[in-house]
Amino acid sequence: MLVRLLRTHLRPYAGYLSVVVVLQLVGTIASLYLPSLNADIIDNGVAKGDTGYIMRTGGWMLAVSLLQIVCTIVAVYFGAKSAALFGRDVRAAVFHRVGEFSAREVNSFGAPTLISRSTNDVTQVQMLVVTTCTLLVAAPITMIGGIFMAVREEAGLSWLVAVAVPLLAVSIGLIASRMVPQFQQMQKNVDGVNRVLREQITGIRVVRAFVRERHETERFGQANQDLTDTAVRAGRLMALVFPVVMLILNLSSIAVLWFGASRVESGTMEVGALTAFLSYLIQILFSVMMATFVMIMVPRASVCAERIQEVLHTDSSVRPPAAPITSFTGRGQLVFEHASFKFPGAAEPVLHDISFVASPGETTAIIGSTGAGKTTLLSLVPRLMDATEGRVLVDGIDVREIEPEALWERIGLVPQRPYLFSGTVASNLRYGNPEATDEELWAALEIAQGKDFVEAMPEGLAAPIAQGGTNVSGGQRQRLAIARALVRKPGIYLFDDSFSALDLATDARLRAALRPVTAEACVVIVAQRVSTIVDADQIIVIEDGAIVGKGTHSELLESCPTYGEIVESQRSAEEAA
Repeated sequence: MLVRLLRTHLRPYAGYLSVVVVLQLVGTIASLYLPSLNADIIDNGVAKGDTGYIMRTGGWMLAVSLLQIVCTIVAVYFGAKSAALFGRDVRAAVFHRVGEFSAREVNSFGAPTLISRSTNDVTQVQMLVVTTCTLLVAAPITMIGGIFMAVREEAGLSWLVAVAVPLLAVSIGLIASRMVPQFQQMQKNVDGVNRVLREQITGIRVVRAFVRERHETERFGQANQDLTDTAVRAGRLMALVFPVVMLILNLSSIAVLWFGASRVESGTMEVGALTAFLSYLIQILFSVMMATFVMIMVPRASVCAERIQEVLHTDSSVRPPAAPITSFTGRGQLVFEHASFKFPGAAEPVLHDISFVASPGETTAIIGSTGAGKTTLLSLVPRLMDATEGRVLVDGIDVREIEPEALWERIGLVPQRPYLFSGTVASNLRYGNPEATDEELWAALEIAQGKDFVEAMPEGLAAPIAQGGTNVSGGQRQRLAIARALVRKPGIYLFDDSFSALDLATDARLRAALRPVTAEACVVIVAQRVSTIVDADQIIVIEDGAIVGKGTHSELLESCPTYGEIVESQRSAEEAA
Protein backbone atom coordinates (compact mmCIF):
# COMPACT_ATOMS: atom_id res chain seq x y z
CA MET A 1 0.00 0.00 0.00
CA LEU A 2 2.78 2.43 0.93
CA VAL A 3 4.80 1.75 -2.23
CA ARG A 4 1.71 2.09 -4.42
CA LEU A 5 0.74 5.39 -2.80
CA LEU A 6 4.26 6.79 -3.18
CA ARG A 7 4.61 5.59 -6.75
CA THR A 8 1.27 7.06 -7.80
CA HIS A 9 1.61 10.50 -6.24
CA LEU A 10 5.38 11.03 -6.61
CA ARG A 11 5.45 10.19 -10.31
CA PRO A 12 4.73 13.83 -11.36
CA TYR A 13 7.80 14.95 -9.40
CA ALA A 14 10.26 12.42 -10.81
CA GLY A 15 12.38 15.32 -12.10
CA TYR A 16 12.79 16.80 -8.62
CA LEU A 17 13.61 13.38 -7.19
CA SER A 18 16.23 12.81 -9.90
CA VAL A 19 17.88 16.08 -8.91
CA VAL A 20 17.84 14.96 -5.27
CA VAL A 21 19.53 11.63 -6.13
CA VAL A 22 22.20 13.26 -8.31
CA LEU A 23 23.02 15.96 -5.75
CA GLN A 24 23.06 13.47 -2.89
CA LEU A 25 25.41 11.29 -4.92
CA VAL A 26 27.80 14.20 -5.58
CA GLY A 27 27.58 15.39 -1.97
CA THR A 28 28.18 11.92 -0.58
CA ILE A 29 31.18 11.32 -2.86
CA ALA A 30 32.58 14.65 -1.67
CA SER A 31 32.10 13.69 2.00
CA LEU A 32 33.78 10.32 1.34
CA TYR A 33 36.74 12.05 -0.28
CA LEU A 34 37.44 14.26 2.75
CA PRO A 35 38.91 11.56 5.09
CA SER A 36 41.37 10.51 2.36
CA LEU A 37 42.50 14.11 1.98
CA ASN A 38 42.83 14.39 5.74
CA ALA A 39 44.93 11.21 5.83
CA ASP A 40 47.08 12.59 3.04
CA ILE A 41 47.68 15.81 5.02
CA ILE A 42 48.70 13.82 8.11
CA ASP A 43 51.00 11.39 6.31
CA ASN A 44 52.55 13.73 3.73
CA GLY A 45 52.17 17.12 5.34
CA VAL A 46 52.20 16.96 9.13
CA ALA A 47 54.58 13.97 9.39
CA LYS A 48 57.05 15.60 6.99
CA GLY A 49 56.57 19.16 8.22
CA ASP A 50 55.58 20.36 4.73
CA THR A 51 53.48 23.44 5.45
CA GLY A 52 52.91 24.25 1.78
CA TYR A 53 51.52 20.78 1.15
CA ILE A 54 49.20 21.19 4.14
CA MET A 55 47.94 24.55 2.80
CA ARG A 56 47.40 23.26 -0.74
CA THR A 57 45.63 20.10 0.32
CA GLY A 58 43.70 21.99 2.99
CA GLY A 59 42.47 24.43 0.34
CA TRP A 60 41.34 21.51 -1.77
CA MET A 61 39.51 20.07 1.29
CA LEU A 62 37.76 23.42 1.76
CA ALA A 63 36.58 23.43 -1.85
CA VAL A 64 35.28 19.85 -1.54
CA SER A 65 33.50 20.78 1.71
CA LEU A 66 31.80 23.76 0.03
CA LEU A 67 30.68 21.50 -2.81
CA GLN A 68 29.23 19.06 -0.30
CA ILE A 69 27.37 21.85 1.54
CA VAL A 70 25.86 23.29 -1.64
CA CYS A 71 24.77 19.87 -2.90
CA THR A 72 23.21 18.99 0.46
CA ILE A 73 21.29 22.29 0.74
CA VAL A 74 19.90 22.08 -2.80
CA ALA A 75 19.05 18.38 -2.40
CA VAL A 76 17.18 19.05 0.86
CA TYR A 77 15.29 21.92 -0.82
CA PHE A 78 14.08 19.78 -3.71
CA GLY A 79 13.36 16.85 -1.38
CA ALA A 80 11.26 19.01 0.93
CA LYS A 81 9.47 20.54 -2.05
CA SER A 82 8.66 17.12 -3.48
CA ALA A 83 7.32 15.98 -0.09
CA ALA A 84 5.19 19.11 0.29
CA LEU A 85 3.71 18.70 -3.19
CA PHE A 86 3.12 15.01 -2.50
CA GLY A 87 1.24 15.84 0.70
CA ARG A 88 -0.84 18.46 -1.12
CA ASP A 89 -1.80 16.01 -3.87
CA VAL A 90 -2.71 13.18 -1.48
CA ARG A 91 -4.85 15.47 0.68
CA ALA A 92 -6.59 16.73 -2.45
CA ALA A 93 -7.16 13.16 -3.64
CA VAL A 94 -8.65 12.12 -0.29
CA PHE A 95 -10.83 15.24 -0.18
CA HIS A 96 -12.04 14.64 -3.74
CA ARG A 97 -12.81 10.99 -3.02
CA VAL A 98 -14.70 11.80 0.20
CA GLY A 99 -16.65 14.46 -1.73
CA GLU A 100 -17.87 11.68 -4.05
CA PHE A 101 -19.00 9.44 -1.20
CA SER A 102 -22.68 8.90 -0.59
CA ALA A 103 -24.11 9.08 2.91
CA ARG A 104 -23.58 5.32 3.13
CA GLU A 105 -19.77 5.52 2.77
CA VAL A 106 -19.47 8.58 5.04
CA ASN A 107 -21.42 6.80 7.77
CA SER A 108 -19.40 3.63 7.23
CA PHE A 109 -16.06 5.35 7.80
CA GLY A 110 -17.22 8.02 10.24
CA ALA A 111 -16.31 11.71 10.14
CA PRO A 112 -13.53 11.57 12.80
CA THR A 113 -11.48 8.93 10.98
CA LEU A 114 -11.95 10.65 7.61
CA ILE A 115 -10.56 13.85 9.13
CA SER A 116 -7.57 12.13 10.74
CA ARG A 117 -6.82 10.17 7.55
CA SER A 118 -6.72 13.35 5.45
CA THR A 119 -4.58 15.25 7.97
CA ASN A 120 -2.52 13.20 10.44
CA ASP A 121 -2.09 10.14 8.21
CA VAL A 122 -1.03 12.19 5.20
CA THR A 123 1.43 14.11 7.39
CA GLN A 124 3.07 10.87 8.56
CA VAL A 125 3.61 9.65 4.99
CA GLN A 126 4.82 13.10 3.97
CA MET A 127 7.42 13.03 6.76
CA LEU A 128 8.64 9.68 5.45
CA VAL A 129 9.11 11.24 2.00
CA VAL A 130 11.11 14.13 3.49
CA THR A 131 13.40 11.88 5.51
CA THR A 132 13.83 9.52 2.58
CA CYS A 133 14.92 12.36 0.30
CA THR A 134 17.26 13.88 2.90
CA LEU A 135 18.62 10.80 4.70
CA LEU A 136 17.79 7.50 3.05
CA VAL A 137 19.02 8.43 -0.43
CA ALA A 138 22.47 9.26 0.90
CA ALA A 139 22.65 6.27 3.27
CA PRO A 140 23.29 3.42 0.76
CA ILE A 141 25.70 5.62 -1.22
CA THR A 142 27.64 6.36 1.95
CA MET A 143 27.56 2.75 3.05
CA ILE A 144 28.83 1.29 -0.22
CA GLY A 145 31.29 4.08 -0.87
CA GLY A 146 32.49 4.04 2.74
CA ILE A 147 33.18 0.31 2.65
CA PHE A 148 35.12 0.69 -0.59
CA MET A 149 37.18 3.60 0.76
CA ALA A 150 37.78 1.88 4.12
CA VAL A 151 39.09 -1.30 2.45
CA ARG A 152 41.19 0.89 0.14
CA GLU A 153 42.79 2.58 3.16
CA GLU A 154 43.42 -0.58 5.20
CA ALA A 155 42.16 -4.00 4.09
CA GLY A 156 43.50 -5.61 7.25
CA LEU A 157 40.85 -4.00 9.43
CA SER A 158 37.95 -4.57 7.03
CA TRP A 159 36.66 -7.42 9.20
CA LEU A 160 35.61 -4.81 11.75
CA VAL A 161 33.20 -3.36 9.19
CA ALA A 162 31.83 -6.83 8.47
CA VAL A 163 31.06 -7.26 12.19
CA ALA A 164 29.85 -3.78 13.16
CA VAL A 165 27.42 -3.12 10.26
CA PRO A 166 25.34 -6.35 10.56
CA LEU A 167 25.34 -6.02 14.36
CA LEU A 168 23.92 -2.50 14.15
CA ALA A 169 21.39 -3.42 11.45
CA VAL A 170 20.09 -6.46 13.36
CA SER A 171 19.84 -4.55 16.65
CA ILE A 172 17.85 -1.71 15.10
CA GLY A 173 15.71 -4.16 13.09
CA LEU A 174 14.67 -6.00 16.24
CA ILE A 175 13.61 -2.75 17.87
CA ALA A 176 11.75 -1.56 14.76
CA SER A 177 9.81 -4.85 14.50
CA ARG A 178 8.39 -4.31 17.98
CA MET A 179 7.34 -0.77 17.10
CA VAL A 180 5.00 -1.79 14.25
CA PRO A 181 2.03 -2.93 16.39
CA GLN A 182 2.46 0.14 18.62
CA PHE A 183 2.15 2.47 15.64
CA GLN A 184 -0.88 0.58 14.37
CA GLN A 185 -2.58 0.96 17.72
CA MET A 186 -1.54 4.61 17.92
CA GLN A 187 -3.47 5.49 14.73
CA LYS A 188 -6.58 3.80 16.11
CA ASN A 189 -6.19 5.76 19.34
CA VAL A 190 -5.85 9.02 17.40
CA ASP A 191 -9.19 8.21 15.74
CA GLY A 192 -10.67 7.52 19.16
CA VAL A 193 -9.56 10.88 20.56
CA ASN A 194 -10.90 12.67 17.48
CA ARG A 195 -14.22 10.86 17.76
CA VAL A 196 -14.74 11.66 21.44
CA LEU A 197 -13.64 15.27 21.02
CA ARG A 198 -15.90 15.81 18.02
CA GLU A 199 -18.89 14.33 19.86
CA GLN A 200 -18.27 16.53 22.87
CA ILE A 201 -17.88 19.72 20.87
CA THR A 202 -20.94 18.98 18.72
CA GLY A 203 -23.06 17.89 21.67
CA ILE A 204 -21.85 20.43 24.23
CA ARG A 205 -25.40 21.67 24.90
CA VAL A 206 -26.64 18.15 25.62
CA VAL A 207 -23.65 17.51 27.88
CA ARG A 208 -24.39 20.62 29.92
CA ALA A 209 -28.16 20.09 29.93
CA PHE A 210 -27.71 16.66 31.53
CA VAL A 211 -24.83 17.77 33.75
CA ARG A 212 -22.51 15.16 32.24
CA GLU A 213 -19.34 17.25 32.16
CA ARG A 214 -17.55 14.94 34.62
CA HIS A 215 -18.54 11.82 32.68
CA GLU A 216 -17.38 13.35 29.38
CA THR A 217 -14.16 14.53 31.00
CA GLU A 218 -13.50 10.98 32.17
CA ARG A 219 -14.37 9.58 28.75
CA PHE A 220 -11.98 11.96 27.01
CA GLY A 221 -9.38 11.30 29.70
CA GLN A 222 -9.58 7.57 29.03
CA ALA A 223 -9.22 8.02 25.26
CA ASN A 224 -6.38 10.47 25.80
CA GLN A 225 -4.66 8.13 28.26
CA ASP A 226 -4.91 5.21 25.82
CA LEU A 227 -3.20 7.31 23.16
CA THR A 228 -0.59 8.50 25.66
CA ASP A 229 0.19 4.97 26.86
CA THR A 230 0.65 3.71 23.31
CA ALA A 231 2.78 6.73 22.38
CA VAL A 232 4.94 6.20 25.47
CA ARG A 233 5.51 2.54 24.62
CA ALA A 234 6.48 3.48 21.08
CA GLY A 235 8.61 6.34 22.38
CA ARG A 236 10.51 4.05 24.73
CA LEU A 237 11.38 1.75 21.87
CA MET A 238 12.42 4.71 19.72
CA ALA A 239 14.50 6.12 22.57
CA LEU A 240 16.33 2.79 22.75
CA VAL A 241 17.61 3.23 19.20
CA PHE A 242 20.19 5.94 19.85
CA PRO A 243 21.84 4.33 22.90
CA VAL A 244 22.19 1.11 20.89
CA VAL A 245 23.67 3.00 17.96
CA MET A 246 26.10 4.94 20.14
CA LEU A 247 27.13 1.79 22.02
CA ILE A 248 27.97 -0.08 18.82
CA LEU A 249 29.62 3.04 17.34
CA ASN A 250 31.84 3.55 20.39
CA LEU A 251 32.75 -0.13 20.64
CA SER A 252 33.65 -0.12 16.94
CA SER A 253 35.82 2.98 17.40
CA ILE A 254 37.62 1.36 20.32
CA ALA A 255 38.18 -1.79 18.27
CA VAL A 256 39.64 0.23 15.37
CA LEU A 257 42.01 2.09 17.66
CA TRP A 258 42.97 -1.10 19.52
CA PHE A 259 43.77 -3.22 16.49
CA GLY A 260 44.95 -0.30 14.38
CA ALA A 261 47.48 0.90 16.99
CA SER A 262 49.41 -2.37 16.79
CA ARG A 263 49.52 -2.10 12.98
CA VAL A 264 50.79 1.48 13.20
CA GLU A 265 53.40 0.40 15.71
CA SER A 266 54.56 -2.42 13.43
CA GLY A 267 54.78 0.00 10.52
CA THR A 268 52.23 -1.79 8.35
CA MET A 269 49.79 1.11 8.61
CA GLU A 270 50.15 4.90 8.58
CA VAL A 271 48.59 7.14 11.22
CA GLY A 272 46.65 9.01 8.53
CA ALA A 273 45.27 5.76 7.16
CA LEU A 274 44.12 4.76 10.66
CA THR A 275 42.39 8.13 11.07
CA ALA A 276 40.76 7.80 7.67
CA PHE A 277 39.63 4.22 8.37
CA LEU A 278 38.04 5.33 11.66
CA SER A 279 36.26 8.18 9.86
CA TYR A 280 34.94 5.83 7.20
CA LEU A 281 33.72 3.34 9.78
CA ILE A 282 31.88 6.13 11.60
CA GLN A 283 30.37 7.31 8.30
CA ILE A 284 29.27 3.76 7.47
CA LEU A 285 27.66 3.23 10.86
CA PHE A 286 25.97 6.63 10.71
CA SER A 287 24.58 5.74 7.28
CA VAL A 288 23.19 2.53 8.77
CA MET A 289 21.75 4.58 11.62
CA MET A 290 20.13 7.04 9.18
CA ALA A 291 18.70 4.19 7.14
CA THR A 292 17.30 2.49 10.22
CA PHE A 293 15.93 5.83 11.47
CA VAL A 294 13.96 6.12 8.25
CA MET A 295 12.97 2.47 8.46
CA ILE A 296 11.57 3.12 11.92
CA MET A 297 9.19 5.59 10.33
CA VAL A 298 8.13 3.08 7.67
CA PRO A 299 5.83 0.96 9.93
CA ARG A 300 3.77 3.97 11.00
CA ALA A 301 3.76 5.40 7.50
CA SER A 302 2.67 2.00 6.16
CA VAL A 303 -0.29 1.94 8.53
CA CYS A 304 -1.20 5.49 7.51
CA ALA A 305 -0.81 4.68 3.80
CA GLU A 306 -3.08 1.67 4.18
CA ARG A 307 -5.75 3.85 5.81
CA ILE A 308 -5.38 6.49 3.07
CA GLN A 309 -5.58 3.87 0.32
CA GLU A 310 -8.68 2.41 1.95
CA VAL A 311 -10.40 5.75 1.39
CA LEU A 312 -9.00 6.26 -2.11
CA HIS A 313 -9.98 2.74 -3.22
CA THR A 314 -13.51 2.86 -1.81
CA ASP A 315 -15.92 3.49 -4.64
CA SER A 316 -19.05 5.47 -3.95
CA SER A 317 -22.27 3.51 -4.14
CA VAL A 318 -23.58 6.54 -6.08
CA ARG A 319 -21.74 6.14 -9.37
CA PRO A 320 -21.75 8.77 -12.13
CA PRO A 321 -23.52 7.67 -15.32
CA ALA A 322 -21.43 6.31 -18.17
CA ALA A 323 -23.23 8.52 -20.71
CA PRO A 324 -24.69 11.33 -18.59
CA ILE A 325 -27.63 13.40 -19.76
CA THR A 326 -26.53 17.00 -19.29
CA SER A 327 -29.67 18.84 -20.32
CA PHE A 328 -33.35 17.95 -20.43
CA THR A 329 -36.69 19.73 -20.50
CA GLY A 330 -39.52 19.54 -18.04
CA ARG A 331 -40.99 21.38 -15.07
CA GLY A 332 -39.76 19.01 -12.39
CA GLN A 333 -42.06 16.01 -12.25
CA LEU A 334 -40.85 13.47 -9.70
CA VAL A 335 -41.74 9.78 -10.03
CA PHE A 336 -40.90 6.84 -7.75
CA GLU A 337 -41.28 3.47 -9.50
CA HIS A 338 -41.16 0.53 -7.09
CA ALA A 339 -38.12 2.08 -5.37
CA SER A 340 -36.50 0.18 -2.52
CA PHE A 341 -33.39 0.82 -0.46
CA LYS A 342 -31.40 -1.59 1.68
CA PHE A 343 -28.15 -1.00 3.52
CA PRO A 344 -25.42 -3.60 2.85
CA GLY A 345 -25.71 -6.48 5.29
CA ALA A 346 -29.09 -5.31 6.64
CA ALA A 347 -31.74 -7.97 7.22
CA GLU A 348 -34.62 -5.80 6.00
CA PRO A 349 -34.81 -2.89 3.53
CA VAL A 350 -35.31 0.62 4.85
CA LEU A 351 -37.71 1.36 1.98
CA HIS A 352 -39.83 -1.20 0.17
CA ASP A 353 -41.64 -0.83 -3.16
CA ILE A 354 -42.24 2.93 -3.02
CA SER A 355 -44.34 4.22 -5.94
CA PHE A 356 -45.95 7.65 -6.32
CA VAL A 357 -45.89 10.72 -8.56
CA ALA A 358 -45.17 14.28 -7.36
CA SER A 359 -46.23 16.72 -10.07
CA PRO A 360 -45.19 20.33 -10.69
CA GLY A 361 -47.57 22.85 -9.20
CA GLU A 362 -48.52 20.44 -6.43
CA THR A 363 -47.38 19.86 -2.87
CA THR A 364 -46.70 16.26 -1.89
CA ALA A 365 -46.32 15.57 1.81
CA ILE A 366 -44.69 12.54 3.42
CA ILE A 367 -45.57 11.63 6.97
CA GLY A 368 -44.91 8.68 9.23
CA SER A 369 -43.49 7.61 12.55
CA THR A 370 -39.86 8.13 13.50
CA GLY A 371 -37.62 5.67 11.65
CA ALA A 372 -40.21 4.96 8.96
CA GLY A 373 -37.72 5.89 6.19
CA LYS A 374 -38.94 9.38 5.25
CA THR A 375 -35.49 11.02 5.14
CA THR A 376 -34.02 8.05 3.26
CA LEU A 377 -36.80 8.37 0.68
CA LEU A 378 -36.05 12.04 0.14
CA SER A 379 -32.29 11.29 -0.11
CA LEU A 380 -32.89 9.14 -3.20
CA VAL A 381 -33.92 12.18 -5.27
CA PRO A 382 -30.62 14.15 -5.21
CA ARG A 383 -28.71 10.83 -5.14
CA LEU A 384 -27.32 11.19 -1.65
CA MET A 385 -28.04 7.47 -1.85
CA ASP A 386 -29.22 5.35 -4.77
CA ALA A 387 -32.22 3.05 -4.78
CA THR A 388 -31.12 -0.59 -4.58
CA GLU A 389 -34.23 -1.62 -6.51
CA GLY A 390 -36.65 0.27 -8.73
CA ARG A 391 -36.16 3.78 -10.11
CA VAL A 392 -36.49 7.44 -9.24
CA LEU A 393 -37.25 9.66 -12.22
CA VAL A 394 -37.11 13.41 -12.75
CA ASP A 395 -39.04 14.57 -15.81
CA GLY A 396 -39.14 10.99 -17.06
CA ILE A 397 -35.37 10.34 -16.74
CA ASP A 398 -33.78 8.01 -14.20
CA VAL A 399 -31.72 10.17 -11.82
CA ARG A 400 -28.85 7.70 -12.24
CA GLU A 401 -28.60 8.69 -15.91
CA ILE A 402 -28.46 12.45 -15.32
CA GLU A 403 -25.23 14.42 -14.94
CA PRO A 404 -25.03 15.10 -11.18
CA GLU A 405 -24.56 18.85 -11.64
CA ALA A 406 -27.58 19.03 -13.95
CA LEU A 407 -29.66 17.06 -11.43
CA TRP A 408 -28.64 19.17 -8.46
CA GLU A 409 -29.41 22.39 -10.33
CA ARG A 410 -33.05 21.24 -10.48
CA ILE A 411 -33.25 20.58 -6.74
CA GLY A 412 -33.45 22.82 -3.69
CA LEU A 413 -32.89 20.70 -0.59
CA VAL A 414 -33.49 21.81 2.99
CA PRO A 415 -32.14 18.92 5.12
CA GLN A 416 -33.52 17.70 8.41
CA ARG A 417 -30.57 19.22 10.22
CA PRO A 418 -29.87 22.48 8.40
CA TYR A 419 -26.17 23.26 8.25
CA LEU A 420 -24.70 26.74 7.86
CA PHE A 421 -21.11 27.39 6.90
CA SER A 422 -18.76 29.83 8.60
CA GLY A 423 -19.03 33.17 6.82
CA THR A 424 -21.90 35.63 6.63
CA VAL A 425 -25.65 35.47 6.11
CA ALA A 426 -25.11 36.53 2.49
CA SER A 427 -22.40 33.93 1.78
CA ASN A 428 -24.64 31.17 3.14
CA LEU A 429 -27.65 32.29 1.09
CA ARG A 430 -25.54 32.60 -2.06
CA TYR A 431 -24.52 28.98 -1.62
CA GLY A 432 -27.62 28.26 -3.66
CA ASN A 433 -26.84 30.88 -6.30
CA PRO A 434 -23.48 32.71 -6.24
CA GLU A 435 -24.82 35.34 -8.66
CA ALA A 436 -27.84 36.31 -6.54
CA THR A 437 -28.26 40.03 -5.82
CA ASP A 438 -28.90 41.51 -2.38
CA GLU A 439 -32.50 42.21 -3.43
CA GLU A 440 -32.99 38.53 -4.22
CA LEU A 441 -31.52 37.56 -0.86
CA TRP A 442 -33.85 39.89 1.01
CA ALA A 443 -36.82 38.59 -1.00
CA ALA A 444 -35.94 35.00 -0.09
CA LEU A 445 -35.53 35.95 3.57
CA GLU A 446 -38.92 37.64 3.58
CA ILE A 447 -40.61 34.52 2.22
CA ALA A 448 -38.72 32.33 4.72
CA GLN A 449 -39.81 34.64 7.59
CA GLY A 450 -36.17 35.48 8.29
CA LYS A 451 -36.06 39.10 7.18
CA ASP A 452 -36.91 40.52 10.60
CA PHE A 453 -34.13 38.81 12.59
CA VAL A 454 -31.53 39.47 9.86
CA GLU A 455 -32.49 43.17 9.76
CA ALA A 456 -32.11 43.22 13.55
CA MET A 457 -28.48 42.16 13.21
CA PRO A 458 -26.16 45.21 13.10
CA GLU A 459 -24.39 43.98 9.95
CA GLY A 460 -27.52 42.76 8.15
CA LEU A 461 -26.58 40.43 5.29
CA ALA A 462 -22.94 40.81 6.33
CA ALA A 463 -23.67 39.46 9.81
CA PRO A 464 -21.20 36.69 10.71
CA ILE A 465 -22.34 33.08 10.89
CA ALA A 466 -20.29 30.62 12.94
CA GLN A 467 -19.47 27.13 11.72
CA GLY A 468 -22.64 25.08 11.77
CA GLY A 469 -24.69 28.20 12.52
CA THR A 470 -24.09 27.84 16.24
CA ASN A 471 -24.52 31.58 16.83
CA VAL A 472 -28.16 31.55 15.69
CA SER A 473 -31.13 29.64 17.06
CA GLY A 474 -32.51 26.42 15.60
CA GLY A 475 -35.50 28.19 14.11
CA GLN A 476 -33.27 30.86 12.57
CA ARG A 477 -31.05 28.17 11.06
CA GLN A 478 -34.08 26.52 9.50
CA ARG A 479 -35.34 29.79 8.03
CA LEU A 480 -31.90 30.64 6.61
CA ALA A 481 -31.69 27.15 5.08
CA ILE A 482 -35.14 27.60 3.51
CA ALA A 483 -34.10 31.01 2.16
CA ARG A 484 -30.94 29.42 0.72
CA ALA A 485 -33.09 26.93 -1.22
CA LEU A 486 -35.41 29.72 -2.42
CA VAL A 487 -32.46 31.74 -3.76
CA ARG A 488 -31.65 28.79 -6.04
CA LYS A 489 -35.16 28.90 -7.63
CA PRO A 490 -35.18 25.18 -8.46
CA GLY A 491 -37.86 23.09 -10.14
CA ILE A 492 -38.08 20.66 -7.21
CA TYR A 493 -38.19 21.69 -3.55
CA LEU A 494 -37.37 19.04 -0.94
CA PHE A 495 -38.20 20.05 2.64
CA ASP A 496 -37.06 17.39 5.10
CA ASP A 497 -38.90 18.24 8.31
CA SER A 498 -37.72 21.82 7.71
CA PHE A 499 -40.44 23.53 9.79
CA SER A 500 -40.07 21.54 13.01
CA ALA A 501 -38.27 24.32 14.91
CA LEU A 502 -40.85 26.96 13.99
CA ASP A 503 -43.86 27.89 16.08
CA LEU A 504 -47.28 27.27 14.56
CA ALA A 505 -47.87 30.93 13.62
CA THR A 506 -44.49 31.29 11.86
CA ASP A 507 -45.02 27.92 10.20
CA ALA A 508 -48.39 29.06 8.83
CA ARG A 509 -47.03 32.40 7.57
CA LEU A 510 -44.07 30.71 5.90
CA ARG A 511 -46.24 28.14 4.11
CA ALA A 512 -48.60 30.89 2.94
CA ALA A 513 -45.66 32.91 1.57
CA LEU A 514 -44.25 29.81 -0.14
CA ARG A 515 -47.37 28.99 -2.14
CA PRO A 516 -47.10 31.71 -4.84
CA VAL A 517 -43.33 31.27 -5.16
CA THR A 518 -43.51 27.49 -5.57
CA ALA A 519 -46.75 27.46 -7.56
CA GLU A 520 -45.01 26.12 -10.69
CA ALA A 521 -42.56 23.85 -8.87
CA CYS A 522 -42.78 20.35 -7.46
CA VAL A 523 -42.78 20.56 -3.67
CA VAL A 524 -42.14 17.55 -1.44
CA ILE A 525 -42.42 18.05 2.32
CA VAL A 526 -41.44 15.57 5.00
CA ALA A 527 -43.14 16.56 8.22
CA GLN A 528 -44.04 15.33 11.67
CA ARG A 529 -46.81 17.87 12.32
CA VAL A 530 -50.10 17.26 10.58
CA SER A 531 -50.84 21.00 10.67
CA THR A 532 -47.88 21.59 8.34
CA ILE A 533 -49.23 19.31 5.60
CA VAL A 534 -53.00 19.44 6.05
CA ASP A 535 -53.39 21.52 2.85
CA ALA A 536 -51.08 19.36 0.71
CA ASP A 537 -52.41 18.14 -2.62
CA GLN A 538 -51.18 14.64 -1.84
CA ILE A 539 -50.12 13.03 1.43
CA ILE A 540 -48.02 9.85 1.46
CA VAL A 541 -48.19 7.86 4.71
CA ILE A 542 -45.18 5.59 5.34
CA GLU A 543 -44.92 2.86 7.94
CA ASP A 544 -41.95 0.49 8.27
CA GLY A 545 -40.55 1.68 4.93
CA ALA A 546 -43.71 1.01 2.90
CA ILE A 547 -46.58 3.21 1.73
CA VAL A 548 -49.74 2.45 3.72
CA GLY A 549 -51.81 5.43 2.60
CA LYS A 550 -52.05 7.98 -0.19
CA GLY A 551 -54.50 10.83 -0.71
CA THR A 552 -55.63 14.17 0.71
CA HIS A 553 -56.08 14.90 4.39
CA SER A 554 -59.80 14.19 4.35
CA GLU A 555 -59.42 11.05 2.23
CA LEU A 556 -56.76 9.60 4.53
CA LEU A 557 -58.84 10.23 7.64
CA GLU A 558 -61.42 7.86 6.18
CA SER A 559 -59.19 5.29 4.50
CA CYS A 560 -55.88 5.09 6.44
CA PRO A 561 -55.91 3.98 10.09
CA THR A 562 -52.21 4.84 10.51
CA TYR A 563 -52.84 8.44 9.43
CA GLY A 564 -55.86 8.62 11.71
CA GLU A 565 -53.71 7.51 14.65
CA ILE A 566 -51.12 10.19 13.88
CA VAL A 567 -53.80 12.90 13.69
CA GLU A 568 -55.49 11.70 16.86
CA SER A 569 -52.21 11.49 18.81
CA GLN A 570 -51.28 15.07 17.87
CA ARG A 571 -54.77 16.33 18.65
CA SER A 572 -54.63 14.67 22.07
CA ALA A 573 -51.22 16.20 22.72
CA GLU A 574 -52.51 19.68 21.83
CA GLU A 575 -55.56 19.27 24.08
CA ALA A 576 -53.36 18.06 26.93
CA ALA A 577 -51.13 21.09 26.48
